[in-house]
Amino acid sequence: MLQRVVRSTIIDAPIERVWAVIRDFNSHDQWHAVVDTSRIERGEKSDQVGCVRNFTLKDGNHIREQLLTLDDHHWKSTYCIVEATVPLQRYVATVTLKPVTDGNRTFWHWESTFATPPGMERELTDMVAQGVYEAGFENLRKHLREGGDLRAPGSTRDAAMVALPRALPVASRRVVVKRYGGPEQMQLEDADCPAPGPGEVRIRQRAVGVNFIDIYQRRGWIPAMLAEGGTPGMEAAGSVLDCGEGVHGFLEGDRVAYLGPVPGSYCHVRNVPADWVVRLPPAVEDETAAALLLKGLTAEVLVHDLAQLDRRGGTRGGPGARLLVHAAAGGVGLLVCAWARKLGATVIGTVSSDAKARLAREYGCEHVIVLGERGYRFADAVKQATGGSGADVLIDGLGEAARDENLAALARRGHWISLGNATGALAQVDTHALLAKSITFSRPVVFDYVATRGELERRATRLWAALADGTLKLPPVERHSLAGAAEAHARLERRATSGALVLLA
Repeated sequence: MLQRVVRSTIIDAPIERVWAVIRDFNSHDQWHAVVDTSRIERGEKSDQVGCVRNFTLKDGNHIREQLLTLDDHHWKSTYCIVEATVPLQRYVATVTLKPVTDGNRTFWHWESTFATPPGMERELTDMVAQGVYEAGFENLRKHLREGGDLRAPGSTRDAAMVALPRALPVASRRVVVKRYGGPEQMQLEDADCPAPGPGEVRIRQRAVGVNFIDIYQRRGWIPAMLAEGGTPGMEAAGSVLDCGEGVHGFLEGDRVAYLGPVPGSYCHVRNVPADWVVRLPPAVEDETAAALLLKGLTAEVLVHDLAQLDRRGGTRGGPGARLLVHAAAGGVGLLVCAWARKLGATVIGTVSSDAKARLAREYGCEHVIVLGERGYRFADAVKQATGGSGADVLIDGLGEAARDENLAALARRGHWISLGNATGALAQVDTHALLAKSITFSRPVVFDYVATRGELERRATRLWAALADGTLKLPPVERHSLAGAAEAHARLERRATSGALVLLA
């Protein structure tokens, strides 16, 4: 009597990426933990119907299997055992993949029929179901998470790719800053995106994040970062078009997001270094990634590294720390309020209107100070909210106009984190003014905290996990077209927005 084993699963990767591994009949020693070594007999290609793979298992068993069918159109292959030391008789197996449109994932169906010696039915059925199929699902997930796509130098697919035609430029459009100045200086123009260079990924962008640093670039406040005629923007989300030489871990169609220290994201198609790029979980949409990645990682650095709110004890951070957040209803401010409150901090925020005060409270800000007509006067209110002590940690995006009030609002041994200059560049900080209360001062740049691929992936994983478990919720997102970048900037500058702004490319 023939036994039948059927197993299915969902893989969080595009079908093209999964199939690129599965269709190579000699790839299983690279991703399946039970396989020791494998070779294709007679020097045939590993995707040639009729080829035989000769492999050994790590338990010492030896198997020869033949590829019977390979269907690239339906993502399906069939194979059988020709000879084996394992007593699986008349074994025929089929692997079928199907695309899951929700989240660009892959449905993987694996089934087989075989006969066994009498009395070994249960043992061998469990071995195939658990040791081969279930283990194989997990092994391939791990392989893909680690960037496995059979593009490593020396692989059979690498040799095939060398013969492909050189990638061509792709038509694109980009926003350029004609001259430093107001939003009207930004114009949309045609500009082809060349083929990706070594170490680069070419991305078809669908959503672009807008941040206050983009305004600094447009105004000419950071000329070393963006010259006149350049394209602003530090982050975006979309899909991989293709990759340059030496890039591993990304395939065409992968949904990704990136952030980097060199502007240029206000465009339809862009080449960026692979070390800036992270793959997106299925539950994170493009607009969400563009709205959250830079702001969310900034909040992650502020809360965990600088404010140290997850630290137990000490003079800074930990449960009960008093945190003052300027622009508490902005994209970064809302995320910091929510994350800090979750970690047990007392959050005090400044906002510019009653409507923004309501929003800040929704995201965890316990004490809200509406600046309004009072200008940048908040120190007395902060001391009142903290019983006269002041704030342990201050996150300042205001800049020069709030300098004296910041010093007055901080507690002894407080920490001042200067994050931005909405009211003008902060002049050099007088160390004697800090000395009066043993205040420490920092001016972080988030890109230094994600300078390696490993750091970026670790922090991004923490960000997506905080979104998934409800620690964070997506701030309000205001959407503009790429052609509407000037209006987005104008609204951000006059403080008419709350939450995040995104350009749809």
